[in-house]
Amino acid sequence: MLIISDRIDADPVSLRSSPVPLLHLPSPLFSTEEYQRAPLVLLDDRSYTDFTLRHAPHRPGLIAVLVDPDDGSVYPWAAAIGAEAVIRAGDNLNWLHLRLHDATGCRYAHWEALLAGGSERPAPASG
Repeated sequence: MLIISDRIDADPVSLRSSPVPLLHLPSPLFSTEEYQRAPLVLLDDRSYTDFTLRHAPHRPGLIAVLVDPDDGSVYPWAAAIGAEAVIRAGDNLNWLHLRLHDATGCRYAHWEALLAGGSERPAPASG
């Protein structure tokens, strides 16, 4: 999976411990081949401007990661670049883990573990 973020130390969706091979690059450094071959591409919303300067083609599996939960401007630009989804950093990421599982042909994640939820289980509804 390709993670495009100009903040190399950032891990907004907690994938460092994931068994999926990750390539974490700033916007100016990823190659067109890396972008096209990656099963999924996560784009940090703080890297959007530099990403658009690359004129990367639309592709399936591009997911925008919203780091600032109060920034509603991400949705129009995510649609403009053809992102298939917008996820919020820190939210329950079961969907992303299942999407990774699907995109990598089930090679790096175990379906049963994903369904069990572990620490990714949503918090119970209150009230």
